Amino acid sequence: MNSFDHDRRFRKDRRKRAGFNIRVLIYGRREHIRRQEDRHRIFYVDRFSPALFAAIVSVLFLSVIDALLTLHLVDHGAAEINPVMAFYIDVGPYTFLTVKYLLTSFAVIILLMFRNVFLRTIRIYTHSLFFVIIAAFMGVITWQCYLIFSVII
Repeated sequence: MNSFDHDRRFRKDRRKRAGFNIRVLIYGRREHIRRQEDRHRIFYVDRFSPALFAAIVSVLFLSVIDALLTLHLVDHGAAEINPVMAFYIDVGPYTFLTVKYLLTSFAVIILLMFRNVFLRTIRIYTHSLFFVIIAAFMGVITWQCYLIFSVII
């Protein structure tokens, strides 16, 4: 046994460090959590399933559709009830679209970073929230289409 092997065995375990490691995103190939003890901690992976990618694209797409339908409804006399987004509608439609997309993208990135966290209060993993958000957007878009086709027309 040489001194190199001895030094490697007695070093501090790199898995014990908390925090975000940017190397995982650039060079890593982790898609799943392998160790059972890591399943109870915040754990970052750098590859995601095709279903999660489709959910992310769907959330961003539905957010843009929601913004466009909101602008159409506001042009026909409706009012935005979210005070933050109402401010940006008053600033201008392009500002409203940009802010809505950026806020949604930021939320998606945060959920993606913490996708393996189990939320004990509602008893689901955060990656399941993508599908809850899709359902919420679908409900909002359905309501907006109802308003457009039955009230405005």
